[in-house]
Amino acid sequence: MSAAAKKDAAPAAITLIEAITQALAYEMRNDDSVVVLGEDVGVNGGVFRATAGLQAEFGDQRVIDTPLDETTIAGLTVGMAAQGMKPVAEAQFDGFVYPMLDHVICHAARFRYRTRGRLTCPMVLRVPWGGGIRAPEHHSEANEALFTNVPGLRVVLPSSPARAYGLLLAAIREPDPVIFMEPKRIYRQYKELVPDDGEALPLDVCFVLRDGTDVTLVTWGAQVKETLEAAEALAKDGISAEVIDVATLTPLDFATIAESVAKTGRCVIVHEAPKTAGFGGEIAARLAEECMYDLLAPVERVTGYDTHIPLFRLEMKYLPSVEKIVAAAKRTIAAG
Repeated sequence: MSAAAKKDAAPAAITLIEAITQALAYEMRNDDSVVVLGEDVGVNGGVFRATAGLQAEFGDQRVIDTPLDETTIAGLTVGMAAQGMKPVAEAQFDGFVYPMLDHVICHAARFRYRTRGRLTCPMVLRVPWGGGIRAPEHHSEANEALFTNVPGLRVVLPSSPARAYGLLLAAIREPDPVIFMEPKRIYRQYKELVPDDGEALPLDVCFVLRDGTDVTLVTWGAQVKETLEAAEALAKDGISAEVIDVATLTPLDFATIAESVAKTGRCVIVHEAPKTAGFGGEIAARLAEECMYDLLAPVERVTGYDTHIPLFRLEMKYLPSVEKIVAAAKRTIAAG
């Protein structure tokens, strides 16, 4: 299909993983500096098939199968970005990012600072993220807080096909490095109509997915699904919950969260990472510092446990559930 025909075609209902592929293909067609690299991303299309068909369309010089070496992938990505390319690297699994941290933290995140703005590092590191797919523990980690503590990095977590498409376009076009963490539990869970129109969504912005007046539910990634379901369950009990998808963790759009809490007086933060030093603690601290007089009850956190995520028999018990979110919201209502 020609580019003109694609533009005129009706939008297709696609999954989140298909939205990733669609965004990558759009940028590669329209910007020759965009390259994709990672383990098995070319011939096989990636372990989750996020890059399926891209090497056939763009060739092996732009869709590059690398050695099984995360340190090398990260170093290549930083080097390409420093020389004017726009590399999009895949970490394959969340637990595989640790060998990449040296290059990402010590180099990618510091280029603008170190060169006083003379150089930037326009790279994206795609990270299939989170639990819920019955994988071993180092394939199922929610380790976003590692990156939120690093100045110079953006940390983005889409929660739907449409947001995955728009946010990935924005991430590739961003002149500074973006850690793009994709919730693999919902890669193929449902479909949305996503026009392939090249329209990016804004980074650094929270999305208010549901208006409410009694309690604010703040979350990101795969947990958006359970949080929206919890809001529906609360509505049946006469409780009006506002749902906020943080989407970009750093830099955080705290103003949207604060505005919501000023209206509702209560907040429940939901994430699947361990509770201690999870990013929800940063949001809770900001609320205590800046919104204390708006709060009618203590901030609640519904999170994973301070342990490694278990194997699949107990995996869903580890992750926040609709029931846990509803119970937390009701506690805030009862508290004040």
